[in-house]
Amino acid sequence: MRNKRQKFVELAEARVNKALKDLQLIGNLSNRSAYEFTEADIRKIFSALQKSLDTAKGRFSKENENAGGDFRL
Repeated sequence: MRNKRQKFVELAEARVNKALKDLQLIGNLSNRSAYEFTEADIRKIFSALQKSLDTAKGRFSKENENAGGDFRL
C-alpha cells in the first residue's frame, strides 16, 4: 500500500498537469480570428479562476485549520 506522501505526489502531479493543460486551452480562446469576446468576458473568466485558485491555496494554510469552527480570540 502506498503511503500518504506517495499518494499526494501522484495525485498532485496528475491534477496540476491537467489544470495547466486546461489553462492553456483557455488561453487558446484569445484567438480573435476564431472567437469574439469583450474585455468584460475576460475579466469574468480570470476573476473566477483567481477566486478558485485563492480558495484552493487557502485550504493549505495553517491559518485555515480552524475555518468553519467557532470564532475565538
